[in-house]
Amino acid sequence: MKKSKKSRAVPKAQKVAKKGAPRQTSAGKARAEGMRLFKLAGRPTEEQFVLVYGERGPRMTWEERAKAGVSAAKFQAALKAKQSGR
Repeated sequence: MKKSKKSRAVPKAQKVAKKGAPRQTSAGKARAEGMRLFKLAGRPTEEQFVLVYGERGPRMTWEERAKAGVSAAKFQAALKAKQSGR
């Protein structure tokens, strides 16, 4: 004899949904902030990072880039200045 569909337990997906949203870790928060700043800077390519910040540019954090003198908000202006100066 087969069990009827009515007697089956509630699927796990429904149980998980009732618990609420998962908490964000500190690494997740840092990653989200980095992505926000990347979008603010206009989604630059690696070549653009190198042009503005030098060879180490793509490996720098946004905090290090701001200390170097060009924040994410000012990236596009700095890029235009570097490209026109070529």
